[in-house]
Amino acid sequence: MKEQILARRAYPSDVSDEEWSLVAPYLTLMDPEAPQRVHSLRDLFDSLRWMVRAGAPWRDIPNDFPPWHAVYQQSRRWMAAGVFEKLVHDLRVLLRVCAERSPDPTAAVFDGRVMQSTPESGARAGYDGYKRKKGSKVHLAVDTLGHLLALKVTAANEQERAQVSALAAAVQAATGRSVELAYVDQGDTGEQAEDDAEEQGIHLEVVKLPDAKRGFVLLPRRWVVERSFAWLARFRRLARDYERLPETLAGLHFIAFAFLMLKRLLPALVEVHNRL
Repeated sequence: MKEQILARRAYPSDVSDEEWSLVAPYLTLMDPEAPQRVHSLRDLFDSLRWMVRAGAPWRDIPNDFPPWHAVYQQSRRWMAAGVFEKLVHDLRVLLRVCAERSPDPTAAVFDGRVMQSTPESGARAGYDGYKRKKGSKVHLAVDTLGHLLALKVTAANEQERAQVSALAAAVQAATGRSVELAYVDQGDTGEQAEDDAEEQGIHLEVVKLPDAKRGFVLLPRRWVVERSFAWLARFRRLARDYERLPETLAGLHFIAFAFLMLKRLLPALVEVHNRL
């Protein structure tokens, strides 16, 4: 591996030494000393984190990072190998244990959000008549702490109830079929959605808006997934759908959650240590 000639300045999005010691085994898809490796995995990972947080195009990654094409190619390899899904899964387990919860959840919260399309993603975009927005819809499933379980990307005109089957199956695959209950909104109502969830061993509980809604209303249970969407708003690359491929958009969501969960893990471990 070639050594960097000049040490670059640190960015706020850079991974810490403690965080890197945890994530490095997930990202090492081959021998770290392989002669064909030109750029360090840590620099490539830092570049990806910077891009997701800052929202810049791949080609606008700063020059003190590895070349953009190297970052893009390695990121695609990581996404294809599912390393961020595995990382998020293990981080979720650790955070739940630190919070004195069971490692695998028994309840989940489903919801979706529409992301405005861009010229890059316009070819696969759809129009959501309710939101009056053209773009992609990200169907999200989180546990009751707000940690990501599974997601699916569709065109915005796709109905949320039609995605219950795939989302429920992905949730059970991620949790070892531990989830028994899912809180949903009125977009997931209907006999077909209920049957699809029951096939996966999940009962749907619809959390409805009050009949006389005035202003902001904090919905029981469902506020958790809304908070998760608010967390994602910190990542400018996810402000709109800038990706040509839906798989890339899904992968960037897992990267963002890994970013957030890594930040929370070390303080949680310290708190557990202090309780012992």
